[in-house]
Amino acid sequence: MADLSTTLPLTPDSVRTAYCKIKNHIHRTPLLTSKTINNIASSSSSSPGTPAPKFNIYFKCENYQRIGAFKARGAFHAITHLIEVVGLEELRIKGVVTHSSGNHAQALALAASHFAIPAHIVMPTISTPSKIAGTRTYTPNIYFSGSTSDEREGVVREVISKTGAVLVPPYDHPDIILGQGTTALELEEQYIALKKSKDQKADLKVVLTPLGGGGLASGICTYFADQPGVRVIASEPNFEGGNDGEIGLIRSNPPKRVESVKTLTIADGLRTPVGEIPWKVFTSGSETKKKNLECVYSVTEEQIKEAMKLVLERMKCFIEPSGAVPLAVALYNEDFRRWAYEEQQKEGEGGEVWDIAVVLSGGNTTIEAILGIFGSEKEKEKEDVGEQRAEGTLGLDGKSVVENVVG
Repeated sequence: MADLSTTLPLTPDSVRTAYCKIKNHIHRTPLLTSKTINNIASSSSSSPGTPAPKFNIYFKCENYQRIGAFKARGAFHAITHLIEVVGLEELRIKGVVTHSSGNHAQALALAASHFAIPAHIVMPTISTPSKIAGTRTYTPNIYFSGSTSDEREGVVREVISKTGAVLVPPYDHPDIILGQGTTALELEEQYIALKKSKDQKADLKVVLTPLGGGGLASGICTYFADQPGVRVIASEPNFEGGNDGEIGLIRSNPPKRVESVKTLTIADGLRTPVGEIPWKVFTSGSETKKKNLECVYSVTEEQIKEAMKLVLERMKCFIEPSGAVPLAVALYNEDFRRWAYEEQQKEGEGGEVWDIAVVLSGGNTTIEAILGIFGSEKEKEKEDVGEQRAEGTLGLDGKSVVENVVG
């Protein structure tokens, strides 16, 4: 990857610079609303005695991004910076390499192909067939590995040894983080324009984002670092310890980064621990903001399914389970909802209605996988191996063991 000495600092201005470099290569994804989901989010919670906060939700739809996920932003920024540092002709000789379960794999392959740079992609056998097929669209150079960090990184080292390819990590690098942060820049511009069109005051209170390795969440934190009025909330699945960010940042005293995660959550893009650089972003603040990341909340598999179902049925918006996690937090996590309600009560008599944003991070799933998630009890027995492959719970080697699989 590009040497850290050549990268821009992690600041809001750097995110703006990154956007100028990549805006012609990415889609400006829509910002959508849903009155139905607003009503549900602002209704009483299922837990007795828990009052309901009041939300107007703005959905940043990165499922409509190129390759179907926000990852295109970071990949294009990383590639354009490498071209500046290494040189295009040199990169075309060496190529680039990464390891990914799917979304970053597709994104890097796309960005590299745009500049005629060879892309070498190491994918765990647990990767879903749709993401493997999507990656093959842009590069023939796919190498399969086991799911553990050691296995994946071992194959990457072999590729680098043979080709001299430059590593582009999925999330743990400033170039990636700044690229992902452009999601927040667009979101804010669109939100302000929408409020202005209705002659309403713009007052965004919260941005909820998925948290896996932390590239997207730390990028959003970076962009809003100088805006104390906008609080960033990270969202995770809690199945089999998938909520490593919550465990390390919120439940540990003092905070300590969890370095290994092993989970088969349906939110397959979030099956990885928070990276070192995102962790530093989360645990720091600035003169204008005490902490970049307000908090981390997690949800169950059933809550993720319910949120995903709402988006599919009410918004007619095709998303993957990972993208549904922030909405699940807004709707079902009682700690978040209680915090929001109490904060709203402080702001005005009877409580204020908050404008909040939810990032729908991607839509890379299949009808088969959705049928597996929402199917009948008989279908949930998973007798069909193909169904298990579609959901990313069974590897090409017939094993269902996964660790630190990155999106």
